[in-house]
Amino acid sequence: MAIDYTKRPGKASAPAPAAGGASGAAAPVSLSKVTLTKSAPSVSLTKRGAAGGRLRVNLQWSTGAQPAKRGLFSRGGSGAIDLDLACLWEFTDGSKGVVQALGNAFSAPGHGAPIIHLDGDDRSGSVAGGENMFIDLSRVAEIRRILVFTFIYEGVPNWASADGIVTLWPASGPEIEVRLDEPDTQARTCVIAMLENRGGDLVVNREMRYIRGGQSDVDRAYGWGMQWARGSK
Repeated sequence: MAIDYTKRPGKASAPAPAAGGASGAAAPVSLSKVTLTKSAPSVSLTKRGAAGGRLRVNLQWSTGAQPAKRGLFSRGGSGAIDLDLACLWEFTDGSKGVVQALGNAFSAPGHGAPIIHLDGDDRSGSVAGGENMFIDLSRVAEIRRILVFTFIYEGVPNWASADGIVTLWPASGPEIEVRLDEPDTQARTCVIAMLENRGGDLVVNREMRYIRGGQSDVDRAYGWGMQWARGSK
């Protein structure tokens, strides 16, 4: 199970009382959150009974406002960071694409309702709900792989100041958290996680790979094989 445990030395605990004892009982282990780390990078949603319903992928960050700077990643002003949540997707029918605010590509088509949908674009980092992407896991048989990433649309690439956190909220079971805590100050894109259908087993794998480029560079790094053009929002 991909849960990162931190064991701390301490005093030997007293033996647990017999069933029904009123005091001294050990506190139950919290299963409210799974944190994906280098040592525990993967979790199976299928095996945890969470591969169904709607999965919410949430991005939260701080603006990291700072004195005005000019350069490749800044348009002047306060230098505040604008992070965008996005994903590359590939379905089992061979179709593939991107979901992102850039170019108004807010959803991934499917037979009927979209399988993936981005609810909006938080340009300030101050919206309480952050940015949210919804994935319909009741249609997992149509999904081959989904690569979740975030990129700095505006502002200098100060990931440490942004203090980004991506949380996956399944319809049932504990939330899954990935922290953007290995910053590369020369990278404007961070690949966060891959959701992959492995013979019917939907697995989430922590990537935490910083890319010194944009979406086309992410594509090349993961062999998506798409054609790219400049876009705006």
